[in-house]
Amino acid sequence: MAQRLDSLEEKFLKTIKENNLIEKGDKIVVGVSGGPDSITLLTCLNRYKEKLGCSVICAHINHLIRDDSTEDEQYVENICKKLGIPCFIKRAEVLKIAEEQKRGTEEVGRQIRYDFFDEVLKKENANKIAIAHNKNDNAETMLLNLIRGTGMSGLEGIQAKEYDKYIRPLINIDREEIEIYCDKYDLKPRIDSTNKENIYTRNIIRNEIIPKLKELNPNIAETLSRTSKIIKTENDFIKKYAQNKYEEIAIVEENKVKNDENAIPLRKIKIDIKKFNKEPEAIKQNLVIISIEKLTGNARNIQKANIDDIIKLADRNIGNKFIQINKEIKVQIKNNEIFFIGLCL
Repeated sequence: MAQRLDSLEEKFLKTIKENNLIEKGDKIVVGVSGGPDSITLLTCLNRYKEKLGCSVICAHINHLIRDDSTEDEQYVENICKKLGIPCFIKRAEVLKIAEEQKRGTEEVGRQIRYDFFDEVLKKENANKIAIAHNKNDNAETMLLNLIRGTGMSGLEGIQAKEYDKYIRPLINIDREEIEIYCDKYDLKPRIDSTNKENIYTRNIIRNEIIPKLKELNPNIAETLSRTSKIIKTENDFIKKYAQNKYEEIAIVEENKVKNDENAIPLRKIKIDIKKFNKEPEAIKQNLVIISIEKLTGNARNIQKANIDDIIKLADRNIGNKFIQINKEIKVQIKNNEIFFIGLCL
C-alpha cells in the first residue's frame, strides 16, 4: 500500500500542479535563510525533485545584522552538504548599506537578496527562483500594502508565480503547519529573534495587528488569501484589456542620441492623447505602467504619484510639458501625443 502523503507536502504538490510552478528540466535556485519556512521549502523540493523532474540549488544571504547570523550561514551550509545540494553564500552588511543609501533596512535587504538570487540563477544557468513565502506572509503583505495605499495591485498580495521566474510552493500553507512539519521531521530550523522585535512595520502587523484580527476572524489568513486571489483575477482582466488597448494605440520608435563618446539607444513609445484620455482611469493607469515596463523591463520603482502626475499631464494636454520620472525615463506631451522616452542604458 502506498504511503499517505504528509498533509503539508500534499498542499505543496497541489500548489505546484495548479499553478504550473515547476516543469521537467527546471533548475531552481532556492532562497534559504535557515528559518522554518525556507528549510521546509528546501526539504520538500529536495524530497520531490525526481518526481517533479527538476534540480535544486541553494542560495543564502548573511545580512550580518544579528550576532548569530554566521551560525545561520553554517547551518544552511551543513544542511546542503547533508542533502547533496550545491550551496552559494554571500555576506552583505545590510545595515551599513541602508545607512549609506538612506533607505530602509527591509527594502535594502530584499533587494540584495533578490539580486543575489538572480546572480546565482545566471551563473548556474537556472531558470526559476523559489521563495518560501507562506499564507501568513501573504496576509501580512496585503495589510502592509493596504496601510501604504498601494492600490489594487498591492492587494493582490503574494502570488504563487511572478514573472514566470519566481515561484512560491508554500503560499497556500500557514505558518503553524510549517512549524508542525519541522517538528515532525526534526529539521531544527534557525529562529530569527528579530521577528519578535516590533521595530519593523511588518513585525507590528505580524505580532500585534493580526492577533487582534484573529479575535474577530480566527481564519483571517485564509480569508485574506481568498481575497487576494479574487483581486488577482479581476486585476488580470483589467491588465489584459489594457494590454490589448496598448497594442492598438501605442507606437514604438527607436533611434540613437549622441553623448560625449557614444550613441545611446533611445526608445520612444508614442500614444495618441485623445485616445488615451477617453479610457477609464484604471485603464489609463495600466497603460502608463505597461509603457514604462516596455522601456525598462519593470515598473517596480514607479510610484503611484508618478502615474497620477502623468495622467494629469495628459488631461491638461499642454504642449512641450514633460515629467522626468528618473534619469532613464521622461514623459512628454507634444503634438497631441504622449511620449514615453527611455534611455536604454
